[in-house]
Amino acid sequence: MEIRVEGVSKHYRSEGKTIQALDDVTLTIADRQIYTLLGPSGCGKTTLLRCIVGLETPDSGEIRIGGDVVWSKPRGIAVPPEQRGLGMVFQTYAIWPHMNVFDNVAYPLQVRGTPRDEVRARVAKALRFVQLEDYKQRPATRLSGGQQQRVALARALVAEPRVILFDEPLSNLDAKLREETRKELRSFLGQLQITAVYVTHDRVEALALSDAITVMRAGRIVETGTPHKIYFDADTRFVADFIGRANLVPARVRSPPGADGHTVVDCALGHIACQRRDAAAGAELTLCLRPEFIHVVAGAAPPAPNRVCGRVASLTFVGEVYEAEIGVGEARLLARVDPDLRLTEGDAVHFHLDPAHCLLVQA
Repeated sequence: MEIRVEGVSKHYRSEGKTIQALDDVTLTIADRQIYTLLGPSGCGKTTLLRCIVGLETPDSGEIRIGGDVVWSKPRGIAVPPEQRGLGMVFQTYAIWPHMNVFDNVAYPLQVRGTPRDEVRARVAKALRFVQLEDYKQRPATRLSGGQQQRVALARALVAEPRVILFDEPLSNLDAKLREETRKELRSFLGQLQITAVYVTHDRVEALALSDAITVMRAGRIVETGTPHKIYFDADTRFVADFIGRANLVPARVRSPPGADGHTVVDCALGHIACQRRDAAAGAELTLCLRPEFIHVVAGAAPPAPNRVCGRVASLTFVGEVYEAEIGVGEARLLARVDPDLRLTEGDAVHFHLDPAHCLLVQA
């Protein structure tokens, strides 16, 4: 089910001040797509989700779900949340502690007066889908965090919604359980083949779950694209920095793209050939280098195109790798170093930068 948001704005009044939560937001969420709204706290992503659901009233704009207009300021249309055909999984799960698993999942159907036999059949189907069919009589208070998350998912699915929406559903889980549940959720959503809208500030969740990601900032959309596009080919410094760890080096275009397709820049690292970026000579940009693409080699080396020499400023052991800070003149670059390299602070090192992994973004 496609969702279209057109020109939606929303502001709040607090302590005599106006806070612009959404500023003329327009986007399209394709049918059967897992679409993530990503951004820092306060960027407007949850407000936008709540406007789609109908829990918040926009100040302007229009929202369509499928062929139905569910909100329109100019047309005076405001369809109530319960009539929009949506399922919702909240950050807190909203599991009722006095009910068992079956009753928690059955509740949305029971309040609608669904016949008892149909309730039993649909709850059994939903619990089977989330692999909790053997837990239907268990009290909600005796479930783990991951199991509660699956109960919340089953309850959202039992009414067979056109769209399911998630508001940071994994934020209350510990790191290991979050990783396991994220994999389960991606599998579930892939099987469902319905539209899903997911809100998070966690870049790993966004990259792992999504077909498309919209990055938001201060109530506006900054950039939209596939996870691969957002991570490897961001357009702006903000997105490149927010979506993952990045070395950001101020750069000036030395020469625009030539026959080899590379844009050459001058920066603290020297003359660096980068991914193609159409910009005139002298333009101010930012060179983005992901730590995983800086392959450090011990020792000094003679000058060569895109070869950078420096010294180890610091080393931090984080398990499978060392995180090394490499000093290059006044610049400091974060790199991932194999423990077998046996470097120490102060050692001379060098590395070659593949132009394909040298991303230029707006300064």
